[in-house]
Amino acid sequence: MSGEGRFARASVHVFGSSVLAFLLLPILAVVPASFNYGSFIRLPPETWSTRWYLRFFADREWLTSLATSIEVATIAALVSVALGTAAALGLARMTGRLRAILLGLILGPMIVPVIVLAVSLYYIGRYWGLTGTLSGLALAHVLICMPFVVLNVSVSLRALDPSWLRAAEGLGASPARVFLTVTLPTILPGLLGGAVFALISSFDEVVLSIFLAGVQTKTLPVKMWEVVRLEFTPILSVASTLLILVTVVLFVLFRLAAPRAGASASP
Repeated sequence: MSGEGRFARASVHVFGSSVLAFLLLPILAVVPASFNYGSFIRLPPETWSTRWYLRFFADREWLTSLATSIEVATIAALVSVALGTAAALGLARMTGRLRAILLGLILGPMIVPVIVLAVSLYYIGRYWGLTGTLSGLALAHVLICMPFVVLNVSVSLRALDPSWLRAAEGLGASPARVFLTVTLPTILPGLLGGAVFALISSFDEVVLSIFLAGVQTKTLPVKMWEVVRLEFTPILSVASTLLILVTVVLFVLFRLAAPRAGASASP
């Protein structure tokens, strides 16, 4: 490689690293801030301590909010995977204007401002008595989670050769057996990706949760929002670090599971 080529390649690496640092460093700053011993957030901490972690896990309200976030995210992800997969399979069999309209309706929550969606769901939830309930909050999160499942499963469906389905049906397999033995293994990587995106989206969601959560259904982001309006202590950095940790763990699990799922789906 010539000297000019090495310079261009090094410039690209430096530019890429600078962009990543610009995006990630402000987010990762909460991690060292969570180990600050003092009552105020300082970077770098003057004295390193796990004091605020101990206080977080000793506080019943914080733990209840964390458990509520996990519960809502799990329900929203499971419902989104079921409905999103069915919707993607149905859309794959459709063409023309009707498909475009239905796809637009499903992806609408990704386009409409979240605050508009939150106000609309608040009025609907009040009418049906769903505001302040776990089921109402989970259903609201399904609206923002399901588009991720539909998009990921739709991409995986492109790898499904229709001749495989015809061959299975020709051999006498029932529709359920065709789905379990041919379709499901093919779309499994997309299904896993959609489930991970749904979990992360629901776990981090705050605007919808502020409008729809109640005293008994307060999620971790809502609890953080309430606390930051009164005080700005390192315990907020602890909660932020946990959110980052959950996101990273889910992403790593997906990166480990997706290649295996894709390999098992190969004919």
